[in-house]
Amino acid sequence: MVDFVGAGCGAPDLITVRGMRLIESADVIIYAGSLINKELLGYAKKDCAFYDSARLTLDGIIDIIKRAESAGLHTVRLQTGDLSLYGSLREQAERLEELGIEYRVTPGVSSMFGAASSLKAEYTLPGVSQSVIVTRMAGRTAVPATERISSLAAHGCTMVIFLSAGMTDKVSKELISGGFSPDTPAAIVYRATWEDEKTVRCTVGTLHEAAEKNGISKTALIIAGNALDSAHELSKLYDKDFETGYRKI
Repeated sequence: MVDFVGAGCGAPDLITVRGMRLIESADVIIYAGSLINKELLGYAKKDCAFYDSARLTLDGIIDIIKRAESAGLHTVRLQTGDLSLYGSLREQAERLEELGIEYRVTPGVSSMFGAASSLKAEYTLPGVSQSVIVTRMAGRTAVPATERISSLAAHGCTMVIFLSAGMTDKVSKELISGGFSPDTPAAIVYRATWEDEKTVRCTVGTLHEAAEKNGISKTALIIAGNALDSAHELSKLYDKDFETGYRKI
């Protein structure tokens, strides 16, 4: 059996209980060494075999899994954040399906939620933004032509931008081109929830300057939108004049 496990956003105690238990039971762990907190490997048993996928190709990962399966061993594929965002879950899963190898998927806490907690922010404030766009800049790998940041920014909702910390000048220009004003609140969160985390609040217009001043060029999220710093309406959730199925007026 192969278990794909989301390692969470950084802090070792932010992995799910299920994820931790799967690590504890693993015979083989293939982990994203450049991205996950290696303290998580401390949950593993003493005779567990470890492989750093930063040094592997897809074929190399699959070969390790095949050998483990042939020996009747339990493999955990430990990847950063949550497996549904900017990972490689599908390409690995498809290869396992072709080989008839069973697998399961355990979610993790995405860095976008770790960043929100670090900022003490709510992405969806009533009357400000009720939508979140998760995207990234085109870099060494492309994005679909219809998903340029300038196009997505036209919606005016909260934007969480992954894998773009080294392109803050371009991100700023794209957001402004799409309709964000230069004074729209923004933030850069470096290594959210890690011990060396750094949060920088700025504006869309000063995004690049803030990144350079703080020496941030990788392993960081960019968040932009009025939900970061804006007056907002109170939600109806606890409004005394709003009737729900559990609370009558």
